[in-house]
Amino acid sequence: MNDASSRSTEALPFDVIDLTPTTVVPYRPPATVDVPSTTSGLSAGARVSVAPGDVLKVRIFEPYEGSVFPTIQRPGADLGAQRVTDKGTIEVPYLGTVQVAGLDLSQIEQRIGSQLTAKGKAQDPQVIVEFVADRTHTVMVSGDVKQPGRVSILEGVRSVVDAINRVGGPVGVGTQLQVVVRRGGQVILQAQYSELLAGHDIAIQKGDEIVVRPNSRIFTVLGAVMKSGNVEITRPNMTLLEALGQVGGLADEQANKTGVFVFRMGDVVNNPVARGRVFRLDLNQPVSIFVAQQFGVQPQDVVYVTNAPLYEYNKILTAIYRTFSIVGVAKGTVTPTTSF
Repeated sequence: MNDASSRSTEALPFDVIDLTPTTVVPYRPPATVDVPSTTSGLSAGARVSVAPGDVLKVRIFEPYEGSVFPTIQRPGADLGAQRVTDKGTIEVPYLGTVQVAGLDLSQIEQRIGSQLTAKGKAQDPQVIVEFVADRTHTVMVSGDVKQPGRVSILEGVRSVVDAINRVGGPVGVGTQLQVVVRRGGQVILQAQYSELLAGHDIAIQKGDEIVVRPNSRIFTVLGAVMKSGNVEITRPNMTLLEALGQVGGLADEQANKTGVFVFRMGDVVNNPVARGRVFRLDLNQPVSIFVAQQFGVQPQDVVYVTNAPLYEYNKILTAIYRTFSIVGVAKGTVTPTTSF
């Protein structure tokens, strides 16, 4: 602060802002507001096209005894599981090769039924086609989840959160995890997992890749506090007062309550010329408690609490005393005593 006051504002690489009830207003943390989910309108019956690699189960019935295919009361209508070939076809008795790729299940049923009728192989046939194994309508979920792997969207999975829950959920705290969704080689979503839960979830498509990875959101506390170090932001909208509480508060005999600072870098990614900011708070003023309750802490912030001047003097005097004590003991002229 002495360095800042001795030079002009333009010469400093940062701005110094005294936190007061007026100046803290732009730095209040935004309120946590849940937004309507963009996936709420998705239909569970959305059209799903068959593709090569899928495995289908085809059953055919006829309403009359003595026909080529059995009635629904008799067994034998199940044609077994059939894998859709690379050419997009399956084999059906009395029809041969049937093109099914690009069609949904109801369209395949109609195609087989109409072709059987047109060839005179069946009278009013009832065709039922089902998925046995889904090989193409899947998304890949990997990273910090309990059971990484592929998830079929045919099982009612409609959104990113759906897919993550289907593999057992994330491992770790949601505020410390980032979710990345890639589609067609492009990143279409990059957000904290907690943001998805707040309503920013999106719909998924087959072939999507979902990665859940650590993205530690931390701030650093240094100086005259009970426990300095890196602290995780465990919930959104953490305030400066909560940040100090996370480390046990100020060290009473050591801290200078007029010298609580928050160092914040500028936006070096989007705005390289942005200036850093140093926020200064005087906790000797009762109103500063309310100000600290309104100031939002951000990831990468550094909270620094300076030492009280008397504590600094005491450190110097203690060091001098110990030095003379050691010299006196060495010369045999001073009797060792307890600390100063």
